[in-house]
Amino acid sequence: MANTSMNIRMDAEVKKKAEALFSEIGMTMTTAINIFLKQSIRQNGIPFDVTLRVPNAETIEAIEEVRAMKKNHSLGKTYTNVDDMMKELLD
Repeated sequence: MANTSMNIRMDAEVKKKAEALFSEIGMTMTTAINIFLKQSIRQNGIPFDVTLRVPNAETIEAIEEVRAMKKNHSLGKTYTNVDDMMKELLD
């Protein structure tokens, strides 16, 4: 198989971190990119899920609850020390 070159642009910090990671596991950036490309071809797509990290309904509800409690402190319970809080949580 004939070799060819490819030039890509990336954030310098991303490159530095990726090179350090791949070095730790004994491979070069070229090897890692070739693995990615071969897996992409094999799977006929990107070989991992590419998704937005959207919180689920339960997490969104918890976030909204905390926001409401920040606006209206009477909605939540306050403690004067950690020991009292932990005692109530564990009871």
